[in-house]
Amino acid sequence: MQSRPSQPAPERRPEDGTLRPDPAERARTVATRAAATVCASGVEGSRLLAHTVTAAGQVLLVVPSAGELATAVREAPDQDLSALVLVSDHAPVPVRRPVRAQLWLSGWLTPVRPADERAAALAFAETRPDGALLDVGRTAQLLRLDLAEVVLGEGGASVDVGPADFLAARPDPLAGLEADHLRHLAHDHADVLDLLASRLPCGLVGVSDVVRPLGLDRYGFRLRIERPLGHTDVRVPFLRPLTCAAQLGAAVGQVLCAARRAQPA
Repeated sequence: MQSRPSQPAPERRPEDGTLRPDPAERARTVATRAAATVCASGVEGSRLLAHTVTAAGQVLLVVPSAGELATAVREAPDQDLSALVLVSDHAPVPVRRPVRAQLWLSGWLTPVRPADERAAALAFAETRPDGALLDVGRTAQLLRLDLAEVVLGEGGASVDVGPADFLAARPDPLAGLEADHLRHLAHDHADVLDLLASRLPCGLVGVSDVVRPLGLDRYGFRLRIERPLGHTDVRVPFLRPLTCAAQLGAAVGQVLCAARRAQPA
């Protein structure tokens, strides 16, 4: 079993002190993504029905009750099975290398006790109201992952995140609306994308390059510059980090106004 994620596309690290999410915040944000698989002893690459990290810091998985993973947990000594969950963060718009980040959560899987199942399902629904929860207790089962190691792979490198730091962090407040905003930008607002690209250092975008929206978080936009050979990921920051999604419209307006003011008359 691999101990580190494959390396997503490299991101250019600016030298201007641009703010960005710390690894724990990014890891919690990636953990909200739906694409996840789990590997354990005798179980390779099993897809999860759903997963979440609750507000109280529990990592919960929904799996088929009759599936190989639930069976392996039931048959493990003390019903305690070493496992690795891989969550992948895919760009919501077409780009050459769509995996923006990967998160590896390793630890021990145990069943959620029947007496605790209802409370656990409600806590699960608070962070991810997934339809798979309706089958818990019938054809689906809740498992808990007790974390031992958290590894975030992003920007061509991997970093260890302390499990306590991971559980104490919170996902980016824009995580739930990022995909829709980026699709809207890519499909309907080429002019806005051009304005954002104009905020990049002079000479960074060549005549043969294509700029695509890659990410959006409380610190700003991430753009991908696709070149004939390779690509570069860069940030266009907001004036200050956001604290909630309601601040997004004003923050984007400030960036675009600054871009228009900077354009030659």
